[in-house]
Amino acid sequence: MANKPERVVGRTILYFAKAGTANTDALLRAARSRGDALGVRQIVVASTHGFTAHRAQAAFAGTGVEVIAVTIAASYAAEGWTMTDAERARLRRAGVTVLTGTHALSGGLADGLDAPGVQGTASKVLYRFCQGMKVAVEVVLMAADAGLLDMRREIIAVGGTGEGADTAIVVKPAYTRTFQKLEIREIIGKPRKA
Repeated sequence: MANKPERVVGRTILYFAKAGTANTDALLRAARSRGDALGVRQIVVASTHGFTAHRAQAAFAGTGVEVIAVTIAASYAAEGWTMTDAERARLRRAGVTVLTGTHALSGGLADGLDAPGVQGTASKVLYRFCQGMKVAVEVVLMAADAGLLDMRREIIAVGGTGEGADTAIVVKPAYTRTFQKLEIREIIGKPRKA
């Protein structure tokens, strides 16, 4: 007797006409709804100056979900993209875990050497979905490498294009060195145009 296929419940992906900040609240509402349904306990968000992390903390208030904000690396200070001490302190007071580290898929040694390597290739592939997809996967890897994630459970990862958030995924996390084990299990939302 053949095994019956597992029934998969249909889901709607939230598609945005344009990338960017205007999508943040709608995306986080959808992420909370999906997180509630799946029993997710952690959400990892990319947050340069704290806007997205604060919005995520508000969206998940009262759920017991841990919000982890992953900032841009300190090497981008000259561009004004790094989180200030005051912004970091404000997030921590709000109960958000804040991580700054080496970017898992970009900003590394190969940048400027015209030698993209496997990390650059993975980054370019993820960009085919959208910038937010690359960022969402990258912040999962960074949080995993820092020992902040329960690696046995699915998490939600949130990224964006420029400011705010426009992409959210359900992920079975992995470390950067075990990247091939990372599973993007669901796309909650993303912009239609990469």
